[in-house]
Amino acid sequence: MEGREEERSILGEENGGESKSEGEPVCSNGQDSMKEEEGDCIDVKTEKEEGEKGMEEWRQTKEVEVEAEVNMEVHQSAGLPMSIIQGSDLFGYVGIESVLDQMRRKTMKSGFEFNIMVVGQSGLGKSTLVNTLFKSKVSRKTCTPNYEEKISRTVKLHSVSHLIEEKGVKLKLTVVDTPGFGDKINNENCCEPIMKYINEQYEKYLREELHINRKRRIPDTRVHCCIYFLPPTGHRLRPIDVEFMKGLGNIVSIVPVIAKADTFTIEERLQFKERIKYDLAANGIRVYPQKEYDEDPEERILNDRIRESIPFAVVGTDKEHQVNGNKVLGRKTKWGIIEVENIAHCEFANLRDLLIRSHLQDLKDVTHNIHYETYRVRRLNESNMNFSGVGLPSWLQEKGTTDKSESDSHL
Repeated sequence: MEGREEERSILGEENGGESKSEGEPVCSNGQDSMKEEEGDCIDVKTEKEEGEKGMEEWRQTKEVEVEAEVNMEVHQSAGLPMSIIQGSDLFGYVGIESVLDQMRRKTMKSGFEFNIMVVGQSGLGKSTLVNTLFKSKVSRKTCTPNYEEKISRTVKLHSVSHLIEEKGVKLKLTVVDTPGFGDKINNENCCEPIMKYINEQYEKYLREELHINRKRRIPDTRVHCCIYFLPPTGHRLRPIDVEFMKGLGNIVSIVPVIAKADTFTIEERLQFKERIKYDLAANGIRVYPQKEYDEDPEERILNDRIRESIPFAVVGTDKEHQVNGNKVLGRKTKWGIIEVENIAHCEFANLRDLLIRSHLQDLKDVTHNIHYETYRVRRLNESNMNFSGVGLPSWLQEKGTTDKSESDSHL
């Protein structure tokens, strides 16, 4: 009987306390016990929330302290007094963040410069791949009227420049081609003209810097990236490949690619890539991006993913085909269409992302801060460096092997 009264009293309590009877004391006891349990739960929950909040505050405080210590060390090493003022310490909105908008407007007006070199023997699709990268006819072969391909007796370098504009952003692109490389029976010393050309551009930039009345913006003709095309032999690196990448790895950022990767099956492609990776490591060849240039853990994770994919197995084409009602860049074969931008078919998309969408500015920074700086220090330390008149040396005035044909176009 008491049990039923207790049930009725609890139900009455839930319905707003309508049913009150002689079981009221029992109901009050039930209410007290429920309140005590709820109180205990609330206390536990509150303690947990306070604990988590305290941990979060401790982490934030620790991060601020670490950042402050690092900044203090930097400024102390520079001999500068410093105090840190964060957003919570400001009286109101200052507008410092608008600096980013100012930089964006200024860079969009002036535009960017990017110089890329393609190296590899004839017939590997260098011109086609460059056209595919920038989705326009930017290679020397395709933009030169009445172009006639001849077998060059020596390695000659030709450059062609374009001004590409996309969504208000201007990019001055210079493509440097190396016809004659690796096309002879005896390819001894075929790397020297390329190395000489790269050093010439460093020398020109250095001479411009040393002028008393310097230009407001020094023209940048330095090679920011060198794409080296490996033939799809399925074996290992050839002696000429090792010699080239080992010799130029310290003066320019090299990105090796496997040309015409559609000649492999997926299994053959993976095996060939593993052999190339082994040879690169065994010969101590430095390719971009180098581990020692990673600035933070986030960048290291991204670059590790890129390093695992190198060398990129690529396919190039400038023709579009219909696939499931959509136009795609691809090569049509008897077995189907090889979609260039489909990661399942080839690694062209990874190469494009590296060169343009994620690491273009980093390639320029590495060229300026690492490769050019190394050259600059070496030249300034040489005792025979003559600064009188700060004019270009005679060997830069001569054409030599750098028979460049400059042409400008606006795309």
